Amino acid sequence: MRTVECELQREAEDLYRGHHGWLQGWLRRKLGDAMEAADIAQDVFIRVLTRQQPVRAHEPRAYLSTIARGLVIDHWRRRALERAWLDTLAVLPEAEAPSPESRALVLEALIEIDRMLDSLKPQVRNAFLWAQIEGLSCPQIASRLGVSLATAERYVARALRHCYALRFES
Repeated sequence: MRTVECELQREAEDLYRGHHGWLQGWLRRKLGDAMEAADIAQDVFIRVLTRQQPVRAHEPRAYLSTIARGLVIDHWRRRALERAWLDTLAVLPEAEAPSPESRALVLEALIEIDRMLDSLKPQVRNAFLWAQIEGLSCPQIASRLGVSLATAERYVARALRHCYALRFES
C-alpha cells in the first residue's frame, strides 16, 4: 500500500475509533431512530474512507457532523420524495398501479432528478422548472426572473445539459 493510502486508512481508523460512538449518538438524537443513525454514521465513515486526500481535521467532531448533516438532509429529502410518490400511488386506480419493480425504478429516478435539480443555481432551477412544468416560454421566464432573454435561454439550456448528462453520461 502506498504511503498516502496508509495515512488515509490510519486517519479514518483514528476518527472511527475516537468518534463513531459520539457521532451515532448525535445522529440518534437528530433522527430519533437508532437504525437510521447507525446507517448514516457508517455512510459518514465511508465518505471519509473514500477521500483521496488526508483530512487532518483539527476539529474532528465538527468535520464529521458537517458530513453527517449533509447526509441527514439527503435522507430527509429522499423520505419526502418517497412519501410524495407513495401518496401519488395511493390515488391511482388499482388497475393502473405500477409493479413493485417499476415503483422502485421511478423512485430512484425521482431521487436522481432531485439531486440534479439541487445542484443547479436557484435561478437556473426555477427557469427550467417553469419551462418544463408550467410551459413558460423563455421571454416569460426572463420577465419573471428580471433577466435578459439571452440569460433566460442560457439558464434553460444549462439545466437541459445537466439532464442530458444525468441520462446519457452516467
